[in-house]
Amino acid sequence: MNISVLVSGGGTNLQKLIDAEKAGRLGGGRITCVISSKPDVYALERAKKAGIKTAVLNRKDYPDVHAYSIAMRDKLMEEKAELVIYAGFLTILDESVCRAFPNRMMNVHPALIPSFCGKGYYGLHVHEAALQKGVKVTGATVHFVTEECDGGPIILQKAVEVKNGDTPEILQRRVMEEAEWVILPEAARLFCEGKIRVAHGKAIIIEE
Repeated sequence: MNISVLVSGGGTNLQKLIDAEKAGRLGGGRITCVISSKPDVYALERAKKAGIKTAVLNRKDYPDVHAYSIAMRDKLMEEKAELVIYAGFLTILDESVCRAFPNRMMNVHPALIPSFCGKGYYGLHVHEAALQKGVKVTGATVHFVTEECDGGPIILQKAVEVKNGDTPEILQRRVMEEAEWVILPEAARLFCEGKIRVAHGKAIIIEE
């Protein structure tokens, strides 16, 4: 199954997907293209080192979100993407993309949705909000991408303890290491093995 991965930064989540593929843990999925919303990000280097085709669709080259979304949709179709994974991809695309790939686009969000999600909740902002609220557990969620930001069917979640003395940066790292890097490759494997079914807005995992 052809997987296209969308990135905007360093690509740590991408690296975990690359490692999972090398270890045979992507359920027959193959990362065929990595597309970045910015030039010169390290995620592109990670892809090149792994021998994966790369492309840059620079958000700044497009006048608005719709024009950018149409270009991304066309690029993904050109790449014959069967699964699209947001791995630290920070540009919100409009409905033209998710309608072209219904229940075939997944994103990892660094919180337990529906907490600390939606527009404005990205990167360190998520962890700042969690610490400000004083939650005792946070975590990460892999969900399908729909027209509603962070509102698609939830595929997998993993909880992470919030500790005394945590800073947003420390918490961000723990959530990545203990949750994001674990559940994103796992969700990709389940998808590629045909073990995710969506019914009534919910993702159901079918594991024998």
